[in-house]
Amino acid sequence: MVTEEQVREALRGVKDPEIGRPIEDIGMLRSIEVDAGTVHVHVLLTIEGCPLRDRITTDVTAAVQPLEGVERVDVSLTPMSDTQRQELVGQLRGGAPSGAARIAFPPETSLIAIASGKGGVGKSSVTVNLACALVEEGATVGILDADVWGFSVPRMIGAEGKPVGFNDMILPLEAHGVKVISMGFFVPEETPVIWRGPMLHKAIEQFLGDVYWGDIDYLLCDLPPGTGDVSISLASFIPGASMVVVTTPQEAARKVAERAGKMAERTNLRPIGVIENMSYYVCPHCGERESLFGEGGGHEAAQTLGVPLLAQVPLEPALREGADVGDPIVLRDPGSPASVALREAAAAIRTTSKSKIGKPLTVMAR
Repeated sequence: MVTEEQVREALRGVKDPEIGRPIEDIGMLRSIEVDAGTVHVHVLLTIEGCPLRDRITTDVTAAVQPLEGVERVDVSLTPMSDTQRQELVGQLRGGAPSGAARIAFPPETSLIAIASGKGGVGKSSVTVNLACALVEEGATVGILDADVWGFSVPRMIGAEGKPVGFNDMILPLEAHGVKVISMGFFVPEETPVIWRGPMLHKAIEQFLGDVYWGDIDYLLCDLPPGTGDVSISLASFIPGASMVVVTTPQEAARKVAERAGKMAERTNLRPIGVIENMSYYVCPHCGERESLFGEGGGHEAAQTLGVPLLAQVPLEPALREGADVGDPIVLRDPGSPASVALREAAAAIRTTSKSKIGKPLTVMAR
């Protein structure tokens, strides 16, 4: 007959689908009872009416059923008590009490702001594709869509739904293996966000401190264009984070991209590279390469900022098409020139970005 220890060991591989940690480690595995060939597993849900309860039941059953001697698996699900939820939130926050926003990432997490001087250079599509490329290389990755006014990451990466929250903690959504949080999850896509500085500052604080990111290797922060309130707020919350500047080849884009890079030097961010997007276009009929937006902008911006040019990404219709339907080009067409360039940029980021976050940054409670 199967033993309780064998069942418990089998359940070590079952993780909460939202938190991403073994159910036993976070107090969700309440009890195991073995009655001849029937195994009863009692699991505590983080919230009442958990939308992923069926998946948890399936995962538990799939882990236990193959054990020798198991004829039937009975999974019972009940919600945690308020006290149990508070204990879980405290554990996930590293001991900080519920209700106390706390921005802290482990030293292993690389925090990277993706910036541009002006809009329309493809910063968000670059962010999404870099994230997916990093996941493909085995990294755990999150995207913070800090472009509160012009959020576009949810559509580009194909993340849909409403984030689950409990006890002042928010669980990000996930798409293509990337954890995502965005204002787009909280307001309709066609609704404008009309906020001024203090509200923007608070939103970024909550996205960093109230969202449970877990033990991720990279958090990419998609900044709004320019050097406004959001960029300044983000820099104040994660001093020492890295920055990648996205530009297009033309002079106008290069100049303002350099301003964004120079802002980093004044706000304790660390520029690590430039990505030139829309570098050239290859005619599908004759194969001729044409520089529609000029040449040299990425090289010049990189030289001015004293950082490497990480990649020159060609202009391809498939890149735009993938962004419209939530299917990033690095996954949709891995062998395309744009995908190759973006993967090269991701590989360069892996070797150059080292987190400077060495200790928790305590933020005052709301």
